[in-house]
Amino acid sequence: MKNEINPMQREKYPFLNSPRCGAKTRRDTGCQAPAVLGKKRCRMHGGSKGSGAQLDNQNALKHGNYTKTVKDIRQAIRCTIKESIISTEEIISLLR
Repeated sequence: MKNEINPMQREKYPFLNSPRCGAKTRRDTGCQAPAVLGKKRCRMHGGSKGSGAQLDNQNALKHGNYTKTVKDIRQAIRCTIKESIISTEEIISLLR
């Protein structure tokens, strides 16, 4: 009788086909919990409603060392130093 229910066979629940949470566990494997609807993480890894920082959160800002303007200033300083080193070497070579 093929129509009998086999208790050892796993039923197909809809959440078994749902996308999984992409968080890494302590064992360096992926989390096996289903992701929250519309998000990439499960409820335990930040997918639940209200998780995460508020918009325009300033609490996470420690300093401005890595902002675009500061990076541009550093790059300009590096270029200026390189140019001065090259001009110094040219002067030394002319004096010899």
